[in-house]
Amino acid sequence: MATDGTVRARALLATHRERILPSWIDAASLLLRGRLSRQELELELRTVYTALATDRPSADGDSLDEVRAIVAELSRSRARQGFTATETSLALTSLRDALVPLVRASEASVEDFIDLAALVDDLGLLTVETYVATREHVIADQAEQLLELSTPVIKLWDGVVAVPLVGTLDSARTQVVMENLLQTLVDTESEHAIIDITGVPAVDTQVAQHLLKTVVAARLMGAECIVSGIRPQIAQTIVALGIEFGDIVTKATLADALVLCLRSSGMDVIRRASRAT
Repeated sequence: MATDGTVRARALLATHRERILPSWIDAASLLLRGRLSRQELELELRTVYTALATDRPSADGDSLDEVRAIVAELSRSRARQGFTATETSLALTSLRDALVPLVRASEASVEDFIDLAALVDDLGLLTVETYVATREHVIADQAEQLLELSTPVIKLWDGVVAVPLVGTLDSARTQVVMENLLQTLVDTESEHAIIDITGVPAVDTQVAQHLLKTVVAARLMGAECIVSGIRPQIAQTIVALGIEFGDIVTKATLADALVLCLRSSGMDVIRRASRAT
């Protein structure tokens, strides 16, 4: 429900549209320092102004729902374009500065200025809240995309796929690895999977548990798993922590794991003698 001050401020904007709107566009354009073309900025601000500058009460007493929806969408758009919350908020709150010349000319009162300031400050706060929520959503989407990119599943041979892991393996990443691996096993009808941890800096009990879960999930899909990339330091850590891999086959390198998979598939892997020069 709008207050009397909000109704008066909106009526004032409707009355002095031809003087306030151009001044607002000029002020906002100066604040943005050319980051947005004047045509784009004018279109956005005219849309907001048109929604604001009405003295026609709605069914619920001149609701600001439409204005808030427009301002929120504007803030979301600016957030995706890389504008800061300050730039978005100041571009909107500069509307009150456009009223100053009218106050000085005694065409608007100080009370009018206070009413308008309260209205635009409320909308300015809305832009910040919407901006923060949008940026958090964008960051979450980017993190998810990076997680997908950091856990590729590669087909090495017919019936053999590999998951080269780089960096820390946590619960969220383990879930992505597991989902990608299982889907690839189904798509390629592979019977062998290699989980390469050459790029994993350290293996502790938690990382080992994540690896075991992935291996068990792959086995449930009918695929045999090999863990490769067991460096001397990692082997010592595993022994010191008392981590048991059970019957899971481990290899020092990805090449060794691939050879084992090929032989398990009935292929002979023979090293050719180098040609005499």
